[in-house]
Amino acid sequence: MAKANPRILALFDVDGTLTAARKSLKEFIGNDKLNKFINFTLLYIANLDIPVKRGTFIEFRQGMLNVSPIGRNCSQEERDDFEKYDHIHQVRSKMVNVLRAQFPDYNFTYSIGGQISFDVFPTGWDKTYCLKFLSSADYDEIHFFGDKTHVGGNDYEIFVHDRTIGHAVKSPEDTMRLLDELFP
Repeated sequence: MAKANPRILALFDVDGTLTAARKSLKEFIGNDKLNKFINFTLLYIANLDIPVKRGTFIEFRQGMLNVSPIGRNCSQEERDDFEKYDHIHQVRSKMVNVLRAQFPDYNFTYSIGGQISFDVFPTGWDKTYCLKFLSSADYDEIHFFGDKTHVGGNDYEIFVHDRTIGHAVKSPEDTMRLLDELFP
């Protein structure tokens, strides 16, 4: 096991995109703007020509929306099939581009993650939020380990942040291998 160094901090992507300490998206943009965004998004999904649609297309969470063109109620097999379909047809990427163009003044970040959805949240309410609470004087290095580190991925913002050393990983085993290499 590596010797502890209190001046190096390792951050790990655990699950999803968290938002600024449970702030309210509705309070941030107001109910009217939120409804306008949701209505447009649902209409866009209604007009999508994709092989399968199930229920729960938008999940309202405290500080963000999770949007799924196929619907969160899909089976695991449908989820796997949509992931392959989306890889070819770029359904989520195209939808994000439309939403960015339609709502440029909303100051939203769109983060594609997982197999079937993307998150929508106010810019700055991403994983970099934690850095506000980590003094630069306290750490020589801050390492971040995540799997969705590409542009639009839910780890991208913290992966490329100037205060972090980003590491793209594919699995928990890959993370452990990299930790053993970096911190022998």
